Amino acid sequence: MPSFLSDGVEIWFDDVGAGDPVVLVHGWGSTAQQNFGDTGWIQMLSPRFRVIAMDCRGHGRSARPHRKELYGRAQMSGDVIRLLDHLEIARALIIGYSMGASLVIELLMEHPNRLRAAVLGGIAYDDGIEDPVLRAAISEALLAPSRDAIKDPTARAYRRFAESAGNDLFALAAIISAPRKFIDPAKLARISVPTLIVVGANDDAIGPHDELPKLIPASRIVKLEGCDHLTAPSDLLFKDEVAQFFATAPL
Repeated sequence: MPSFLSDGVEIWFDDVGAGDPVVLVHGWGSTAQQNFGDTGWIQMLSPRFRVIAMDCRGHGRSARPHRKELYGRAQMSGDVIRLLDHLEIARALIIGYSMGASLVIELLMEHPNRLRAAVLGGIAYDDGIEDPVLRAAISEALLAPSRDAIKDPTARAYRRFAESAGNDLFALAAIISAPRKFIDPAKLARISVPTLIVVGANDDAIGPHDELPKLIPASRIVKLEGCDHLTAPSDLLFKDEVAQFFATAPL
């Protein structure tokens, strides 16, 4: 698993297969392996594509600084652009899930010339933690000495999930605490890169599912019946839809 320095932060990534490049960007509290390896994505894509799956800063083997100033959408999505530059890739296909999808949205707005087509998985216009009070509660829960002291059930669930994957809780708290820039609907309306939105029909970890595709004219949405936020990445229909979508992506 190679690495490179992205604005001073070490980022590790997998680079397997051959063909058109596809970048995979995982969710909060996960890793490239957990989000895309264990769920079969890398195995599915690598016979046809060059698959580049990164561990986002604060996660996995990548550096996990504890300063919130080193996170946020601009910094973390910038790692994707710097990775493409490092690999001398001009344009790529991309899949982001949950937090990763929010980073891809940032790229669609700020660096559309680097993307051929984008998949946004497990995301809504309100990604579930837009409320600053909830973000503060989650950060406090991550920094608490134990789960027993956490009263907010949502914050406790985030702590449980973070611990289950062996994360650096201080790094994840810094990510949650980083300033969040309001996403201007006018910028979403200007996105012209073909975009596929995929959500579990039972995903109640995010906001209403139908608002984001209305804001991005170049998009369409697929809802996975019987899937929630955690089970959607393993769904076979998700993979089938992405395979068909990438087959029609512009060069």
